Amino acid sequence: MPTCLLIRHGRTAANAQGVLAGNSPGVDLDETGLEQAQRVAERLTKVRLAGLISSPLERTRQTAEAVARVQSESGNPVELRIDDRIVECHYGEWTGRELKKLSKEPLWKQVQGHPSAVTFPGGESMRAMQQRAVDAVRSYNADLGEKATYAMVSHGDVIKAIVADALGIHLDQFQRISVDPGSICIIEYTPLRPFVIRTNDTGSDLSFLHPRKRGGKGGKGGRGSKAAASDAAVGGGAGR
Repeated sequence: MPTCLLIRHGRTAANAQGVLAGNSPGVDLDETGLEQAQRVAERLTKVRLAGLISSPLERTRQTAEAVARVQSESGNPVELRIDDRIVECHYGEWTGRELKKLSKEPLWKQVQGHPSAVTFPGGESMRAMQQRAVDAVRSYNADLGEKATYAMVSHGDVIKAIVADALGIHLDQFQRISVDPGSICIIEYTPLRPFVIRTNDTGSDLSFLHPRKRGGKGGKGGRGSKAAASDAAVGGGAGR
């Protein structure tokens, strides 16, 4: 059961000013964003990451580098991989514009209510963005193995699209999900279904992500089996 930690990069000046940075180069973390990156890295001190993947943009790389640095200081050096599949949505002609002005565009209402039908002018469709990002997660699940806990540092819309897929909801509902700068979403991928463990988490104890023992007695469908691991706890369970 691989566990994917989806980390949104720390805040940038573009975030603070309400500008859609998109894939613009040279958008770095601001002072608050650097603090958020360090905070999320320290929250993962006790988690031995089996992999660390980042979007190629500066703000995600800076956040991921903070995580890599703290992992190394904690005795778990982990290679930082760069993957274009989890880069920000290509917003085309919307890139670099103020959100308050974009909100007056006719396409804005469709972005809010029917994003699965949206292709940004000169850019990418939101369906294509979701597909490439989910494909990336699935490929790392297979490559890193069922016991792996790994982190992907990406962007708000990309993370929301992955979470929507894990929840089994249509892309048109993904605007109901909030993903703040420096937050973590946690998804556990079992053979039967994904379990969304945390969303938009900016402060909870993550010690439960310590490696857990697998296997055990119980036979087919019993405790420790893949079938049991995929079952939801009737009544809600005891928590983690």
